[in-house]
Amino acid sequence: MRAKRLPFGFNTHVTNRSKVSSVSMAASAPVPRSSNPRTESAAGTCRKAARQAASGRIGAMISFKNFALRRGERLLLSEMDLTMHAGWRVGVVGRNGTGKSSLFAAVRGEVEADKGDLDLPNRLRLASIAQEMPSLPDPAIEFVLGGDAAVAAVLKAEADALAAEDWEAVADVHLRMAEVGAYDAGARAGKLLHGLGFPADTHQRAVATFSGGWRVRLNLARALMTPSDLLLLDEPTNHLDLDAVLWLEQWLLKYPGTLLLISHDREFLDNVCTHTLHLHGGSAKLYTGNFTAFERQRAEQLRLQQITHEKTQAEKAHLQKFIDRFKASAAKAKQAQSRVKRLAKMADTEAVRAEREVQIDFPQPVKLPHALLRINDGICGYPSADGQVVILDKVGFGLEAGDRIGLLGPNGAGKSTLVKSLVGELPLLAGERYAHPDLRIGYFAQHTVESLVAGTSPIDHLREISPNVATQAFRDFLGKWSFPGDRAFESIDGFSGGERARLALALIAWLQPNVLLLDEPTNHLDLEMREALAEALSDFPGAIVLVSHDRHLIGLVSETYWRVADGAVIPFEGDLDEYAAWLRARGNAGELRTPPATPAAAAPVAAAPAAPKSKANPHKLQKAEARVAELERELSDIEGALADPGTYSDASRAATLGQRQSTLRSQLEQAEGELLALYDAA
Repeated sequence: MRAKRLPFGFNTHVTNRSKVSSVSMAASAPVPRSSNPRTESAAGTCRKAARQAASGRIGAMISFKNFALRRGERLLLSEMDLTMHAGWRVGVVGRNGTGKSSLFAAVRGEVEADKGDLDLPNRLRLASIAQEMPSLPDPAIEFVLGGDAAVAAVLKAEADALAAEDWEAVADVHLRMAEVGAYDAGARAGKLLHGLGFPADTHQRAVATFSGGWRVRLNLARALMTPSDLLLLDEPTNHLDLDAVLWLEQWLLKYPGTLLLISHDREFLDNVCTHTLHLHGGSAKLYTGNFTAFERQRAEQLRLQQITHEKTQAEKAHLQKFIDRFKASAAKAKQAQSRVKRLAKMADTEAVRAEREVQIDFPQPVKLPHALLRINDGICGYPSADGQVVILDKVGFGLEAGDRIGLLGPNGAGKSTLVKSLVGELPLLAGERYAHPDLRIGYFAQHTVESLVAGTSPIDHLREISPNVATQAFRDFLGKWSFPGDRAFESIDGFSGGERARLALALIAWLQPNVLLLDEPTNHLDLEMREALAEALSDFPGAIVLVSHDRHLIGLVSETYWRVADGAVIPFEGDLDEYAAWLRARGNAGELRTPPATPAAAAPVAAAPAAPKSKANPHKLQKAEARVAELERELSDIEGALADPGTYSDASRAATLGQRQSTLRSQLEQAEGELLALYDAA
């Protein structure tokens, strides 16, 4: 049955296509609370599967049988045979154009298979992020609440009954509200908005007043709000800052249903996924484990394939040599004929072909002075009709040759404002900006890709920068950036997002900068391009300031971190793991992740002195840490067993493991609470 489309939200699909009926329907997915990631092993927690095992209801969630899919004349997938079980979190990876999004469309029922079957459970509740960009007068929190159709309907019924003063109807509605969980729905929607970076004072703003990137976040929040058994997320981190990515990661680890995730963020895939589906060359292969585990397994398979190919080719050459030598000999004619038959029957193993590597190369700067750029006592912000809008105050920030700085902080805190101030695009409201005379900046802004001129070619863009340079020099340069031959003269209108991003980076490299200021350069790049960019930046001798939600990239490139939040720019002592832990601790303490809209100008009221804290007993602290570590090890072992599909062949064992997992999680939560209290006292 074709799914009913809801406006601007995602669709809840109820399908009768499935031959699988043993998978139970999940309860409405709650908004998960923040937790310690140590309790959520990337090796795979199949919580829903464990619960189903305890009740004897284990079944396949998604099954592809001889599945084939075309888009136009191009065959995307063929002979796809695999099954994904309930509770799995599957990362779908592969190069751009291999059919990842088309596969999602097939699961949603938007395209039909060209061959084979796609079986889904009966009455499956399926959710995905809407592609439409809503422009509605509705408040943001009401738009998110609309993701849960049952809750939205009952809240509207309550409002109508109250308006009509029909108290009997009001009583009936309140009974239904309890049934569908409407009483805490507003709190759940608020948590989703807060986790995705929306300050509290924006929850009542009209959807139409948000920018495109924030509307994408609203679509994501609406998708997470909807009760579902199967959640499809296509590049959910593209418009998120690092803080929101870390929050989303924790939410998905708590999601009780089955997850299919397309992402080019390898750290996100590593931390969330229990399985990896690799699409390549029209085929699909399912691997157990996260992205790193997939890479190891695939490398080993390719190595063995190459060994087998070389062995087969050597044997074929030996047989052919015997045939050529003795085919005319009467004495050896029978043996030669036997070898001809054997040669014909030998299976041909394909040689491993090296995938084309994308090259990114930032040339050596023409000049590289030591002290490049500095802001002293800067006030960064924007002039307005009412005066000035101050974003960052008392900024002291400098760049020297070789600096590699990663900027951390939520969207809206001022990271892009700081970068624009460093570029000089945004003049300081106060303070001083010092730039070396030989300073040459390469600036990649969030909208650089969109600013490329439609209808023009890569060479046209280079000629705009350097009108007196010979065309051959342009062609030689673009060839190094994977725009060989006639591709250099093609209109960018036909380029993919990744190709446009690569061209934007090439234009920056052409300038031979000694400072790179990169604001979210990976939004349109696939995994291969991101790896190439990381390698190029590691070899760059100049200074780098990087803003990115890609932890793999920022972790490889950055040597120091600065936190931009609460109207200030301050160094952050620690790495990304420590930053994630700091965010979780801050969130658990109930603090806002985003700065207030208007910083308080008045001095704070003096509070009564707090009672001095007693120091923690070091022996108790050591014992508590050992207890947490012991529980973590045992929980990790059980979760690894539950992630193995073979476990569920023995329903009794699976049920026992599920019960033990629940007990351990409760014990670990209590132990971590005790440990946190000891840390606070230390």
